[in-house]
Formats: sequence, structure tokens, C-alpha cells
Amino acid sequence: MATVEASVRPVVALREVEKAFGAVRALRGAGLELHAGEAHALVGENGAGKSTLIKILAGLYRPDAGLIEMDGEPIVLHDPAAAISAGIAVIYQEPALFGDLTVAENLYIGRQPRGRFGRIDRAAMDRRAAALFERLGVPLEPDRPAKGLSIADQQLVEIAKAISLDARVLVMDEPTAALTAREVARLFDVVNALRAKGTAILFISHRFDEVEALCQRVTVMRDGAHVSTDPVEDVTVDELIRRMVGRELDAMFPRTATEPGQVVLEVEGLSREGRCRDVSFTVRAGEIVALAGLVGAGRSEVVQAVFGIEARDAGRVRVLGRDLPSGNPRAAIRAGVALVPEDRRQQGLLLDLSVTRNATLARRNRLARFGFLTGGTERREAAAWTAKLRAKYGRLTDPVATLSGGNQQKVVLAKWLATGPKLLIVDEPTRGIDVATKVEVHRLLSGLAADGVAVLMVSSELLEVLGMADRVLVMREGRLAGELARADATEEAVMRLATGQAAEAAA
Repeated sequence: MATVEASVRPVVALREVEKAFGAVRALRGAGLELHAGEAHALVGENGAGKSTLIKILAGLYRPDAGLIEMDGEPIVLHDPAAAISAGIAVIYQEPALFGDLTVAENLYIGRQPRGRFGRIDRAAMDRRAAALFERLGVPLEPDRPAKGLSIADQQLVEIAKAISLDARVLVMDEPTAALTAREVARLFDVVNALRAKGTAILFISHRFDEVEALCQRVTVMRDGAHVSTDPVEDVTVDELIRRMVGRELDAMFPRTATEPGQVVLEVEGLSREGRCRDVSFTVRAGEIVALAGLVGAGRSEVVQAVFGIEARDAGRVRVLGRDLPSGNPRAAIRAGVALVPEDRRQQGLLLDLSVTRNATLARRNRLARFGFLTGGTERREAAAWTAKLRAKYGRLTDPVATLSGGNQQKVVLAKWLATGPKLLIVDEPTRGIDVATKVEVHRLLSGLAADGVAVLMVSSELLEVLGMADRVLVMREGRLAGELARADATEEAVMRLATGQAAEAAA
């Protein structure tokens, strides 16, 4: 791990910060110091207060009490513009791009380069965007619309936008959650270059290997309060986890062996123009099958076609021996298929609606009696399923947008598990959630498989794939590159298939 001597006086400091939302105390005397030339990790469970702290730094929230200092002087960040003017740039966990604008327009919105007569200089804007993407090693076209970008590409655009601000403080909230190992390595090179120039980095991540590789100090938060701050080399991962959750954790991958039953899902020759070609596989009852591969390999596109979100151009999909019509999610749901999508905020939730309404969306017709649905019935159903998944929230009537990322994911899971699926498709089920919640999700998936549910999982985390899957299907450039049994699946074997090295070696 590279080290850079940090300044004695912090560039920015938060001292005894308090923030409440109604009866919920999100921050309780929280504190943090960020130094020039240092990457500082912030870790904690979902709901620990990390996102609230970030939004205070970004000028989105005003603290109820406490102090923000820059260069030792008190400062008030009235709004996001004030934070940017102070030199603070934030990369949020959930990308928020304007779909109708180009990638370059999203990068420079509100600060577009101007030419003669004050007109926007689009050529200059595209050149600057292209230079940023080249720096990140990302093959994105500046003039393409942002609509339709994968979560990984959206995140890379957000990273490029933050870097383009040339900020003194760069806050990164789970920036690598949807990125491949190659993209993460490139991002870390850029971050280390920024550190060398004196930028202070705040790095929020649930991946401890990244914390160890990138950061010099690590702060732990729990229940809205500061727990500890230590040099990274002075604290073990096990100790960090204990401080985060306040207890010992069970095994990360509680997968128990089960005997696969009947074939639940059959996919034959599935093709979508420009997305995937001639994909065939099966998933049996009681089996967890993982789709692995690099970002852009076509994994999400396959599961969307299976569920019917996108129509397939060719191929057949059968569930329990019955053909599913193309492009018809309702038919998939009636057949017992459930899909937990990659982008929970855009595709899995209605953010302005309550926890109750989101948790019962897929069951509203079944819960109704004589065409009427009572609030009590909805509340009881939502309370039962959110309790099973240990979701944390203030009230069931709160908008689901107020929940942390991990608890939002639990609501999406509750919505679909309430339908009693025969086939559960989960696309990046633990993206952006903390280690304790990951254990709960893994235990849940293992338990469902033990109960005879067929599980098809897409994941960019190789350790998750290897720890949970009975079989691994590796995709490359829209095609299945190979299949690995659990006993044969290693990081090297998966990556060789994903990058085409296995095919080259066999040639």
C-alpha cells in the first residue's frame, strides 16, 4: 500500500455533528477529519449514518448541531453549489444522470465550455470528456445519450464528473460496487495520482480488500456515532467488522449442499440483437447458478430477457416445462418467476411510496378481498416480510427513499419473496450493502435453495460467486464462454473464461 505523508491540519473536519429526521437520530456526535494527500476509509453497516454524513459534506443537508471546518475555519455549506465552491466533490453510490442528455452534457452540466457569443462549445466539451474517459481507461463515447447506460457505465460517468471538478476533497460512496477488477485498478491509479497532488479522499466501501489497498486511515461508524479511527495497518478486518456490527458475524457464505431437483428454468438459444447470442442453460430446484463475467458481457441482458423486460429475438424460455412468451413480465410472474433487478432505485422501487406499498406491490391483487385492499392487510404483510429480512426503518409509512441502500434492497427482496417464487433471479443482490447485510442475504438465498427454490444470480463479486454458486456460467461478449462446477470454480478459472484466455489456450 502506497503511503503519502498527510498534512497536520485537516482540509475538512466535522466535529460533534448531529442530525435527526423526525424521531430518527441519523447522526449522534459524529466526527471525521480528512487530510490532504490521504485516502480515508469510512465503514459501517447500512444505516450507520455514512450517507447522512456525506450529504452534509455535499451541502444537501444542514446539521442540527456541530461544526464543519475547512482549513481550521468554520464554514457553512448552505447547498451543493457552496460545497462545490469550497472544493468538495461527491460521487454517490446511486448514479443520477439525465437520460436525455449526452454523456458529455452530464459531465459538464451547468459549467459547459463556452465559445463565441457565449454559445456552448460542444466540440470542446466532447474533447474534455474524451480526455477524462481516456484517463480512466473507459471506452465511452462522449456524444452518446446517457439513457441505456449500464449501472457500471453510469458510475464511471459520475466518477469522471467528480474528477473533472479538480476538487480539494473527493468523496467516493461505493464507487467500485458495479466495476470490474480491471476498472477498479484503473480508478485506484487515478485516485493515487490525485492523492499525490494533495487531494483528500474519503472512500466509503464495504470491500475491505479495497480499503486495505487504497487507504491510510479508517473510521468506523455505528448507529450514527463515531466508533474509532485507526491507521489501516493497525486494525484487522475482523476487528473492523466487530466494531461495525457490535457482535461476531456468522460465516460470510453460509451455503449448504442440496440435491438439485427438477429443472425449473430452461433457456435455449436465447438471443437479443447486440446484447447476447445463442445462450442456453438450465437451473434446477434447490440450485444456485451464477452468471459471471466482465461488465458488458451480457449477464443482465440475459436475465432481463428471461423475465420478459426485454423481448428476445430468438430462442425459448421454459419454466417448469411451460413456454414463456417473449417480452411479457406478467406471464413470468404468473409462472412463478421473480426478478430482483440490478438497479433497485430505478427498476425495483417506487421511491416516493411508503415501505408498506413497495413491499406489497407484487401481491396487491392477491391481498385484496372482493376487489378491495385494506391498509391493515397491507401493513401486516409488509411488517411480516420486512421483519423476516431484518429491515431497518422508522415507520412503515415512511417513503422508501429515506431508507439506506441495504434496507432498500431488503424491501425489494421482501416484495418478491412474498410471491412465493419457483425461480428467483437476483441481479447484483449485494451491490452497495454492508458486510452484515450481505451475510443475511447470503443466508436467505441459501435457505431458499434448501427449500427447493431455483436461484439464478448475477454478481460482479467473484468471492460471492465462488462462495454461493453450485454452478458458474461465465459470459463473454454476449455468449456463454463456459460452465464450471462448484469444485472447479476458482477466481483464475472464471477470469480465464471471462477474458477469453481459456479459448486462446485451447486453440
